[in-house]
Amino acid sequence: MTATPRHIAIIMDGNGRWAKARGLPRPMGHRAGIEAVRRAIKAAGSLGVGYLTLYSFSSENWRRPASEVGELMGLLRFYLKSELSTLHKEGIRIRVIGDRKQLPEDIVEMISHAETMTQANTRLSLTLALNYGGRQEIAAAARALAKAVEDGALRADAVDEGVFQSFLFTNGLPDPDLVIRTSGEKRISNFLLWQSAYAEYVFLDVLWPDFSEEHFAQAIEEFAKRERRYGASDSGD
Repeated sequence: MTATPRHIAIIMDGNGRWAKARGLPRPMGHRAGIEAVRRAIKAAGSLGVGYLTLYSFSSENWRRPASEVGELMGLLRFYLKSELSTLHKEGIRIRVIGDRKQLPEDIVEMISHAETMTQANTRLSLTLALNYGGRQEIAAAARALAKAVEDGALRADAVDEGVFQSFLFTNGLPDPDLVIRTSGEKRISNFLLWQSAYAEYVFLDVLWPDFSEEHFAQAIEEFAKRERRYGASDSGD
């Protein structure tokens, strides 16, 4: 197998605990997490990863206190404003997956601008999952597919995995080879449920703001040790 995964997805977990351990308010953890995002993008580029997807804001995160949600939206605005020019110069393409209807209008406009500006870049494809939930994505795809069949644009007997996948937010992206979760938790948390069917998972006991390029390389090293069979048994079975 190829030592470097083509597509890595990361569940960035532990900002709140990082802040709490230091006697800081939770927003400080989220702010520190932006530095970890920068390190992850740098590591992906230097290690030859083609696609990087970051779980930035889940559809369940709206349940958090309004003040924290407001802080997260503010940080998103800051990131899109401060990083876009640099990412573009470095040849990084930005893409956002998730339901944009609940996002503030100015953020939706910023996302569209970032996607348009960077769409021809090829060094690294960076996908941000915003207001994203795996179950919600699958349900939305099923509704869209059902409507296509109802409208006569698609025959029901033509629906297979490939057709269904074309209705997902991630249409056009390869499935992740490796999913990393930080903070020591071992949950999928409704992230890329369809796409990660055969992904390898690496759980790191490090809080996201402390995530380093070394941790990124460590996860790839663990990935390289594994044999991916995609459901096939080995010769000894």
